[in-house]
Amino acid sequence: MAIPRTCFATTDGRPVPAVSVEEMREIDRIAVEETGPGLLQMMEHAGLELARAALAMLGEHWPHARVVVLAGHGGNGGGGLCAARLLASRGVEVLAVTIAHPSRASDAVDAQLRMLHESPARVIAWSDAFDIGEADLVIDAVVGYGLREAPTGPVMALIRAAQAATAPVISLDVPSGVDADSGDTPGFAVRATRTLTLALPKPGLRREQAGDLWLADLGIPPGVFARAGLAFDSRFGPHFGRATQIRLRYPDEAEG
Repeated sequence: MAIPRTCFATTDGRPVPAVSVEEMREIDRIAVEETGPGLLQMMEHAGLELARAALAMLGEHWPHARVVVLAGHGGNGGGGLCAARLLASRGVEVLAVTIAHPSRASDAVDAQLRMLHESPARVIAWSDAFDIGEADLVIDAVVGYGLREAPTGPVMALIRAAQAATAPVISLDVPSGVDADSGDTPGFAVRATRTLTLALPKPGLRREQAGDLWLADLGIPPGVFARAGLAFDSRFGPHFGRATQIRLRYPDEAEG
């Protein structure tokens, strides 16, 4: 017997299905290897929507704001680096703290690093000293849905930095340190004010860790989901309409 699929909902009650880590990996694989959009394109989508969400959280104060971006070395980190570049290019004071090193990053993350260095953002390595208390907003782009075990080393260091922040925290896709399937936190984990999840929500997202939940369009066409065995009927789906990101209710939250 099939296991019922976890469903989130839009604020007006339309169901939005969750996808498991295994399913999301297959969706990403099909997009990158077979159909597009490519990895760099999806990073740009994620980074643009993350920057928009950050500006919305900062409100009218955004031209004078200080944002700290905590970026890992994978695709999630690449989205964070993209957001850092876009925010800095608009005049926001941005400090990007990154695990990625050009010689060890994927091609797409390396491209994001090169572009970021052409922006006004300040970019430092995770091991350099910085003051998270100076931030008006912290962007968590450390791990995403790829968590496999309790965070250690530089990943743990950036998660601990986010935990020490007094400013609001926005996480990209999944709060770092949270298992995207189960919601478990095997070690240190970020507690976000808002999470901007990508493409479709993940079943492990819970309000106590993810905060206010928003879903961003990653530019993946319906045919890619269908190739991955996720051909949802017309009652399901993100229902973005004219928007590129929508607010979601958690499965256990009553309408209203």
